[in-house]
Amino acid sequence: MRHMFCIILVLQLFTLPGAAESSIVGGKESKPHSRPYMASLQFQGFHSCGGILIRKDFVLTAAHCNQSQQEMTVVLGAHNIKKEEKSQQKIQVAQYHIHPKFDGKFKYDIMLLKLKQNAKLNKYVKPIELPKKDGKIPANIKCTVAGWGQTGANKPPSNVLRETTEKLQFSFECKNIWGEYFSSDHMICAKFNKTTGGVFKGDSGGPLLCNAMPQGIVAFFENCNDPIFPNVFTKISFFLPWIKEIMQK
Repeated sequence: MRHMFCIILVLQLFTLPGAAESSIVGGKESKPHSRPYMASLQFQGFHSCGGILIRKDFVLTAAHCNQSQQEMTVVLGAHNIKKEEKSQQKIQVAQYHIHPKFDGKFKYDIMLLKLKQNAKLNKYVKPIELPKKDGKIPANIKCTVAGWGQTGANKPPSNVLRETTEKLQFSFECKNIWGEYFSSDHMICAKFNKTTGGVFKGDSGGPLLCNAMPQGIVAFFENCNDPIFPNVFTKISFFLPWIKEIMQK
């Protein structure tokens, strides 16, 4: 019953305007501007989700990050999102491309944001390259997660970008724990511990980076922050054909 309560609580957060979706608990502050592809997705100046710049005019994120009826602003080149840094670029979203199979909850949780204007690429703002093809990702390797989400229960989103590591799990391990919520073909999961920390509310849509390559997008997690339940990510490589189709239009 506790497991179900935690998942329901996460879904309720999706519907709150300006609410943080899923920050890094524990971990450390990132070196300023060391991840120039990171995007903060904001509503009325408040951080809601993360994302990654994959082309000068497209940001990749989670579909559930578009639950608000307000206009979204993409902030690029940021380290401290509470400051007016000269490196920052704030760009409105022209089109929201939600995957047609997204069920409003867990499945096919991926979205492309077409920017109203191209980002100006420089040392603070750079796209990150996606995997070349779909395939299995080795388990038990350490991957990096980054975001501006909450650093703990009842705490506000982090002002500065933070990061930590999580260990990738075998698909059968994810399935055994998450059951019907986990789909092995288009999801991956990673284990965290309370010492090094992991993703939390406000990190949704941000990347899981394995060997510096974005392999996942933060999708959902067990809101009670219980290490028994690994964090779940949308598997980017599975969606490469769809991503290419949208970006070529």
